Amino acid sequence: MECAAVYFLFQYVMKQESEPSADNCLRGTLQNYNWQIQLKSGSTLPVSKTEIKSSVFTVKRLFSTSHSSVDSKEMKKFQLLAHKWWDEEGEYSALHSMNDIRVPFIRDTLLNMSSNYHLGNPLSGVKILDVGCGGGLLSEPLGRLGASVTGIDPLEDNIRTADQHKSFDPVLAKRIQYKSSSLEEIVEESMETFDVIVASEVVEHVADLEMFIKCCSRVLKPEGSLFITTINKTQLSYILGIVVAEKIMGIVPEGTHEWEKFVPPEELERLLESNGFSVKTVNGMLYNPLSGSWSWMESTSVNYAMHAVKSGAWGQSSPTDALSESESEQPSATAGTAV
Repeated sequence: MECAAVYFLFQYVMKQESEPSADNCLRGTLQNYNWQIQLKSGSTLPVSKTEIKSSVFTVKRLFSTSHSSVDSKEMKKFQLLAHKWWDEEGEYSALHSMNDIRVPFIRDTLLNMSSNYHLGNPLSGVKILDVGCGGGLLSEPLGRLGASVTGIDPLEDNIRTADQHKSFDPVLAKRIQYKSSSLEEIVEESMETFDVIVASEVVEHVADLEMFIKCCSRVLKPEGSLFITTINKTQLSYILGIVVAEKIMGIVPEGTHEWEKFVPPEELERLLESNGFSVKTVNGMLYNPLSGSWSWMESTSVNYAMHAVKSGAWGQSSPTDALSESESEQPSATAGTAV
């Protein structure tokens, strides 16, 4: 029954992914189909149209008045899983497979902005800040592409896991450094330091999104790139991202996400542009829980990736010039992700 329900939802998304009114279509589908899905525990999870509307439309996103973008409740969730980052079949399996599309997206976008790069180390000379790096799942493949990566995470246990794993590869040990810190804690020491900032599956967990974006702008060089992947705030994202992913299939632990903290691309774009960024690309993403793989799609109704560029000072060279200015390095002996 679980697989049948998931298959129906996946086929529905693929069929509707090019339709701008996918949520409206889904509303009619739910009205005529009262979901009764048997969980592994034997209990029944009813997900009717009325229940979804009551849980979806009664919640409004509010910015935190805190002086930190770190949410203490979110930290407690991830504290329990700090030792499981590199289990490719465990709770972070979807993030492992996401590398198949997010790493080439970052790499190709940066290379398209530059006329020169080093074969074998195409991102050599590029300074990348991986915000909310966790156990280093994205930092490592970016390091293997030649980038100089700084990974930060407020959880010390995550940083210990990341440090331990990179130590297995001497080349990565030189290219990647990790620090237990929030973004705002490094602003003063890192003003306009980085060519690229990556915040992948992070913004839906922060306490103050606007502060987070402001801090990104302050540590990013003029004309630097910001890459974000996150989850849209729609009925479909509630069903697939929470009901299916957490409650039914256990792709991620229950309680990992809060629907009210999901971020519509329009809201994210508005915040970016009001803080000196120009949004260049917005691509929809879809996870197939049956195959465990990600793919790009036109619709942003569930997951999406965004690339934005910080406005630069007149006459200042682009940070992507670092691709041509850096000296060539020896490639890592460890295989990288889809280079």
